[in-house]
Amino acid sequence: MNDALQELLDKQAVHECVLRYCRGIDRMDAELVRSCYHADATDEHGTFLGVRDEFVDWVMDAVAQFAVTMHVVANHLCEFDEHDRDVAYAETYGIAYHQGPPADDKRRNFVTGFRYVDRFERREGGWRIARRVTAREWTQQILPGQQWEIRPERDGRRGARDTSDAVYTIREEQQA
Repeated sequence: MNDALQELLDKQAVHECVLRYCRGIDRMDAELVRSCYHADATDEHGTFLGVRDEFVDWVMDAVAQFAVTMHVVANHLCEFDEHDRDVAYAETYGIAYHQGPPADDKRRNFVTGFRYVDRFERREGGWRIARRVTAREWTQQILPGQQWEIRPERDGRRGARDTSDAVYTIREEQQA
């Protein structure tokens, strides 16, 4: 395969790993989050600094405090190490929405702008995070008057924070 095509495939694999991580966080799928990291990876995420399994336990406890989280990624730049083609550095900009009771608690109702600054490594044929630093850029409180409850009878299907979400069940619907 030519080098340029392989580079595009590798960049896509890195980007999809970032997207799977966001899905795992928002759907509270601990094993999906875990699969985005090498076993010896470290994550520096706010007040947390530790290895993969400790991070997964910590972050699942953290996101369980919210009724809703939604991570939206934007700019994503992936560059390969000039000396080691199995190492890539990625910077991903994002915005994360967090909502939870009580509606007036600014620690449970906020939007934050962040960047994931990652070192990815390709091991055993797969790209995963080896080191992540999450840099928070800004945070805004979501005020109670800016929120309303999503009601399925009026607003349609609501996202779920587990494997009952449509992203999981749509695959099963075809098989039924």
